[in-house]
Amino acid sequence: MSDEFRWYGKVLPQALTEVKLIILSDLHYGNPYCSVKHFLRTVDFIKERDDCYCLLNGDLIEAAIKTSVGEIYKQVGSPDDQMRQVTEWLMPIKDKILGCTTGNHEIRITSLTGVDASRYIAEKLGIPYRERGMLSKLSFGGGNDSHSDKPFVFWVYITHGYGGARTRGAKAVKAERLAHWLLGDIFAMSHDHEVNVAPSVRFTADPRGTVNEEGFLTGLVRSHRVMLVKTNAYVKFGGYAEMGGFSPSDLSTPVIHLLTPSSPLWEMCPDRPTQGVKVLV
Repeated sequence: MSDEFRWYGKVLPQALTEVKLIILSDLHYGNPYCSVKHFLRTVDFIKERDDCYCLLNGDLIEAAIKTSVGEIYKQVGSPDDQMRQVTEWLMPIKDKILGCTTGNHEIRITSLTGVDASRYIAEKLGIPYRERGMLSKLSFGGGNDSHSDKPFVFWVYITHGYGGARTRGAKAVKAERLAHWLLGDIFAMSHDHEVNVAPSVRFTADPRGTVNEEGFLTGLVRSHRVMLVKTNAYVKFGGYAEMGGFSPSDLSTPVIHLLTPSSPLWEMCPDRPTQGVKVLV
């Protein structure tokens, strides 16, 4: 199966003590309200930091067509122009992009023509592509379990999202649903143009156990902290979004910090877990 559910990963430098992870999505380049300035600031932020990486999560182009919502006669360039320009902007950070999904705006073209703009961008950048969602394994650093050569591992799942929710609660709950069927550290969803960050806890049984006085095995049940993230957009207020009753997009990009005990930010974790995830918005 070409779209079989599987993960993709990359072993990052052992010298890293933390990683800044950014989910790039909802640029909507071609939309007359697209803020290219905010997007390129984020690209520069990634480029200038050795410990910063990113994932692409759909709706990078507007791709307005006659049968869709949007400013088809006001959009900047054709969908082909849009995907080529976005690729050019991302090329300087191609070695820092860990994977790519697609969004409902790109699917407009795919469903009508079979042309996959997101696949084009991914292939030009030389990065893994999985259309509907991507599970990424990030390994970096050393010193895990007191072994100098053992890296810390974080699991991140992203998918673009769905639906037309208006309220913050309705938007946030969609990210929460992601964490019900997969064990990971970060679950990120885009699409709704509103940043929301919420921690959640899952219990996992430690398979190691001891024999008690009655001859039964018994072991610990450990808590696993999960971070649920709704990501931003790079679209200013106005147009069909305003007419449709949607709230203004959040132009501020969340920065997800994957921390190890050697990170300078480790003091942000008073409970001293084996590894930590923090999100700055």
